[in-house]
Amino acid sequence: MHRRFTVPGALAAASLLLAIPASAASYSPGAPGIGDPYYPYYGNGGYDVSHYDLRLKYQPATDELSGTATISARTTQDLSSFNLDFLLDVDEVRVNGATAHFTTSGEHELVVTPRQPLAKGTPVTVVVRYHGVPSAKSAYGFTTWHRTPDGAIAADEPEAAWWWFPSNDHPSDKATFDVSVAVPDGTQAISNGTLVSTSSQLGWTRYNWRQNKPQATYLSTLALGRFDITTGTSEGGVPVINAYSTDLGDNDGAARASVERTGELVDWLSGYFGPYPFDSAGGYVPNTTTGYALETQTRVYYSPAQFANGSNTSVVVHELAHQWYGDSVSVKGWKDIWINEGFARYAQWLWSEHEGEGTTQELADYVYASHPADDAFWTVKPGDPGPDHQFDAAVYDRGALAIQALRNEIGDTAFFRLLKGWPQRHAYGNASVADFQTYAEQVSGKPLAGLFDTWLFQPVKPAAPAARAASFAASPAGVEQPRSWKKIEATNDVHGR
Repeated sequence: MHRRFTVPGALAAASLLLAIPASAASYSPGAPGIGDPYYPYYGNGGYDVSHYDLRLKYQPATDELSGTATISARTTQDLSSFNLDFLLDVDEVRVNGATAHFTTSGEHELVVTPRQPLAKGTPVTVVVRYHGVPSAKSAYGFTTWHRTPDGAIAADEPEAAWWWFPSNDHPSDKATFDVSVAVPDGTQAISNGTLVSTSSQLGWTRYNWRQNKPQATYLSTLALGRFDITTGTSEGGVPVINAYSTDLGDNDGAARASVERTGELVDWLSGYFGPYPFDSAGGYVPNTTTGYALETQTRVYYSPAQFANGSNTSVVVHELAHQWYGDSVSVKGWKDIWINEGFARYAQWLWSEHEGEGTTQELADYVYASHPADDAFWTVKPGDPGPDHQFDAAVYDRGALAIQALRNEIGDTAFFRLLKGWPQRHAYGNASVADFQTYAEQVSGKPLAGLFDTWLFQPVKPAAPAARAASFAASPAGVEQPRSWKKIEATNDVHGR
């Protein structure tokens, strides 16, 4: 029934308007994307997360996941509503204790409208109760939730969180995590950080994991299934937790021969990059058909395919190098991916030299000589490759070439001081390629804009004078393939979906 306002009603309405602060007009919805040009709808605007508390229950037989996510955040603008990146079915949302209206939008957006608008700088606690079958959900035509014979895993880049917890899914909003997962007895739940406790009741076992250092959402992982778990401590004192599916078959021995060297390799990398930045290290190898590896923070994900041809310490070095370059220091935006992949690849080159299978310069010469000037390899700009080429081989190999060129330009003393100093300068934060150039100039005392432009931003093969200045062989003649190359090359697609 509709009726007109009477005079008293109009007066009441006017009184209500007068009671609303004049600044209320400034309240507006948070943006559905954080502003990354590569992925316009990834992440969200209007708030910054400090902690995720995830309390979950998973049934491997049916792939059913239910849980409650408690998100601690602070608003960065006057907010009338805000988004979370999420795909599962939501039962209830509360904001600062009060039930909130919610709806979905686009491919992966959960839109939350609190009862009262939130002023800029307000601490916010968001509680989301949810359930669903992650493997039944997709966005943009793909899924990053991977079923296994005895469970599932969540591990992918640049997105994986949407399938198991609501988040502000962009590397620039890092947070600490508590992940508590109940699974049927006999099944294990593995996540990042350290295992704080386990408890069993009525046929279910709950695993409580804690990551006490800031972590990007795509670096959060969850592995559910039957695993053989090994524990130890590196010579340098870093606790190591590794896990292997109990049904890896012929790949089991090679996987263990590689991943069980994690502690040794963490200590070795510390010699180049400085102290290991986290409270634990390790990796897991589930029985999946995926082919990639991923530097999920403190608990690296490895596909068994990485070990199909035997042991592969090179891929372990690559993913562990990311703990410094990519995890502790994360990209400001996805265009800065060179800082992750170029340095992880260069760590493989350093390992090759350590193993006597080809020096960093020999590898640089081989890569340079292997790609003629008309090769599309040179059209990819590692410093800003674009979303379609973000994980192209050139980001890895040309990216490592750029690092060798930098080393040759500034000399070993400044170069190795730079390698160690960068992770300390930006520990647990975010940084860009421009930030790295600035820091390299500070450490070396040299102007480096021309070098960075030549090797990272020009879509052409650097000319022979630039190559000679960087000590690279200019032609394939006499450039022998280093013995380490095939294993290094095999990791070119470690992040391919």
